[in-house]
Amino acid sequence: MKRLILPAILLLFLVLEGTATDFLPKEWLLSDYYIIPHWVFVFLVYIAIFYDFDYTYYCVLYGILFGFLFDLLYTDILGVYMFTYGITAYIVHGLKKLLHANMFVAILMSVVGVAMADALIFFLYSSVQGFVMTWETYALMSLIPTLLANLVFTLVLYPFVPSLLYKWSEEQLASQKAV
Repeated sequence: MKRLILPAILLLFLVLEGTATDFLPKEWLLSDYYIIPHWVFVFLVYIAIFYDFDYTYYCVLYGILFGFLFDLLYTDILGVYMFTYGITAYIVHGLKKLLHANMFVAILMSVVGVAMADALIFFLYSSVQGFVMTWETYALMSLIPTLLANLVFTLVLYPFVPSLLYKWSEEQLASQKAV
């Protein structure tokens, strides 16, 4: 039963991402700024830092799975979010090995990961669909507001998530040693 907790949380964030913009003020929605919630990815970063060991890659597996579900539910092109979340989670998992897991690293990795994922998504969509938005316009109108919004989400999650993920990770290690 405990194995279903992480996918259930990710599924909840996936559903809430689709309705997140409904709670923004109308003035923000009518402006030229684009705020894209990457709540699933922020939680994947937390999984990479506080749940995965050096030899486990649950963040990558969940990134591919829930990226595919995101593509299936919210986008026109299958595989963009699946590829982006999977590869970016893998990079974050690799960077985790270089840094000590604490609050500042978690926030930094979340911001860097969201920036990489969002920029890669923009690049892939602009390559496939031929967007007319320039890189400068994208950075000012979409990337910066997206980073700020996801930073707020990262800060809201931090007091609750790391201790739970660390505890679940230790329980998983203990159950693997018992087998």
